[in-house]
Amino acid sequence: MKKHILVISQYFYPEQFRINDICIKLVERGYEVTVLTGIPNYPSGSYYDGYHLFSKGESYEGINIIRIPLLPRRRGKISLILNYFSFVLSGYIWSKMTKLQVDAVFIYEVSPMTQALPGIWYGKKRKLPIFLYVLDLWPESVQIVGRIQNKYIVKKLNEMVDYIYQNVDCILTSSQSFIQKIQKRGIDKAKLVFWPQYAEDCYSPVMTPSENEIILGKKLNITFAGNIGEAQGLGILPKVALELQSLNVPIRFNIIGEGRYKDTLVQEVSKLGVNKCFNFIGQKKPEEIPSYFANSDASLIILSQNELFDLTIPAKLQSTMACGIPIIASLNGEAGDIVRESQSGLVSGAGDVKGLVENILHFSKLSLSERKCFAKNALQYTKNYYNRDRLLNELEQLISKQQSRWEESHENSTS
Repeated sequence: MKKHILVISQYFYPEQFRINDICIKLVERGYEVTVLTGIPNYPSGSYYDGYHLFSKGESYEGINIIRIPLLPRRRGKISLILNYFSFVLSGYIWSKMTKLQVDAVFIYEVSPMTQALPGIWYGKKRKLPIFLYVLDLWPESVQIVGRIQNKYIVKKLNEMVDYIYQNVDCILTSSQSFIQKIQKRGIDKAKLVFWPQYAEDCYSPVMTPSENEIILGKKLNITFAGNIGEAQGLGILPKVALELQSLNVPIRFNIIGEGRYKDTLVQEVSKLGVNKCFNFIGQKKPEEIPSYFANSDASLIILSQNELFDLTIPAKLQSTMACGIPIIASLNGEAGDIVRESQSGLVSGAGDVKGLVENILHFSKLSLSERKCFAKNALQYTKNYYNRDRLLNELEQLISKQQSRWEESHENSTS
């Protein structure tokens, strides 16, 4: 008999995160799924049309959605902090008052890690097995991306992180590197499982391209699709474009998405006079992205230079590879190693303007057959390592095994 799973995720449909697909697939496999989430406002920072602070729950693809009050992200740091803590406060009240009965708790942990707390409070109170899926490391993310160095704040964040890791039963990680970092916090390796992200069905090669905002012609079309934040490291692109322009390399960076850094990026592009090298397209639905890649020569995967991102595998890597498009990557660490190992594209270091210029120049001289080889390798690597059915089977086995252990342990403690 399949179980009822409570998923904790501050972000959920209509916000576009991979947890949406995970929940849909669990429902298709016979599970009952309830999601505790907030009010959709990512990445714009404003509530989506039709939603407000006290929006009630809804149903989506057989998933029961419980929405708790959440202040919008807006633009400033204060608003972001209030956004994080409003979810925790609302989640605490919900965990004390709800009569919901489930069999297990699954926490989808992208930033902020604070969102794990309501799941732990609920699960511990009802003596349930708790799963934590770590896609973003804290407090490293707050220190590096948020630039918070106050010793007292960092100390408290470390205490919170340790509390979360110690009070869950199984920790899944989206990269191998995370396992080593979490182990160093005194967490038993037996509690840790590498479970990489996969690409949804919508990410697949488009064999018959259709007309869209990407302008076909003599220019090399390199497309970035995703959140436009400081973490993505897009700030080097205007300099890269200026250098390529001086070398008479016809280049166009197609930037698909929105985010807190977009206005700054647009200003830098204008400041350096490389407007003709950029095409800002705006936010698109995930299912639309493959058609944009089909009209592109390569996908750009880029991250800022810091220790945290060296450990991270961005979700867009799996999405891009599943679309069968050559990759031009500007990043370090595990993600760069995957591009090299799969032979799906060219890699330069994070923040390395010269290296990215050289790789784009090299790519522009490749034959069509050489580019297709990159695309073919990307697809094969996806089939070998990021197969969704196999990964979901592994998740089911983990849930089943952990539930059996939990039930056995609980029976022993009460006998």
